[in-house]
Amino acid sequence: MKYLLDENLSPQLAAAIPGAAHLRDVLETGTSDVDIIAYAASEAAVVVTVDTDFGTLLAATGRSRPSVVLVRELLQYPVADQARLIMANLPGVADALENGAVVVFGKDKIRVRALPIE
Repeated sequence: MKYLLDENLSPQLAAAIPGAAHLRDVLETGTSDVDIIAYAASEAAVVVTVDTDFGTLLAATGRSRPSVVLVRELLQYPVADQARLIMANLPGVADALENGAVVVFGKDKIRVRALPIE
């Protein structure tokens, strides 16, 4: 699976996740969320972000791709711990991400919402 890490996450995190690219390496910094969604969908990549706007945009447009992993609550941890937590939990949500979902990684739980959001 490919992952596109939003610019609000460390490039070091992208380096620690197999199949991940940081936004600044493939698009211009400041690219709109709409354009990021279009790019990720065209590349069959999952967007990893702390920005809740992605779920809102997917709901507003009725899109079923790309999947999004929201890691907002993980920012309190060092990048190495963020990577470890993400990598430990990705296998459990892989099917949902393959089928189109917004997955929220919290400190104590994971929430999965299938796309499209109605």
